[in-house]
Amino acid sequence: MNKFQFMGRLTRDPEARVTPNTNTPVTTFSIAVNRRFADANGERKADFFNLTAYGKLADFCAKYYRKGQQVLVEGRIQNRTWDDQNGQRRYATDYIIENAYFADSRREPGAMEEEVPSSSMDGEFITVDDTDDLPF
Repeated sequence: MNKFQFMGRLTRDPEARVTPNTNTPVTTFSIAVNRRFADANGERKADFFNLTAYGKLADFCAKYYRKGQQVLVEGRIQNRTWDDQNGQRRYATDYIIENAYFADSRREPGAMEEEVPSSSMDGEFITVDDTDDLPF
C-alpha cells in the first residue's frame, strides 16, 4: 500500500498552472508538519513537504488554500528519474495529493466569509429534519 497522510500549515500560497500537453490543472504548495516529540533541548522541529494536486482537487487547493492555514492531505508517494543536461541520473520523490481537507480549529479574523465546499467529489449530502428521531 502506498499512502501518506500529513497535517500541517501551508508555508506559502499555492501555485496553480496547467500541464502543457493535456491542459490538466496542477497546483503545488508546501506544508510544515510538526514532529510528534521535542528534541533534547525541548524544541519541536518540523518537516517540510512539497505537495502536488491534479485536476479538480488542484482547482480546489488553488482557490481555497492560503499561506498559514492548517490542512490535512492524503495521497500517494511517487518516484521519478531523469537524466540532467550533463547526463547525470537524477531522482525525485513526489507527494501526490488525492484528498485535501481544512484542519483549522477556528476561523481566523478576516477569513473567507463564504461557505467553502468539501474537496470530496464523490459524496452526497442530504437534509435531515431535526424533529425526527435519528436511527442511531
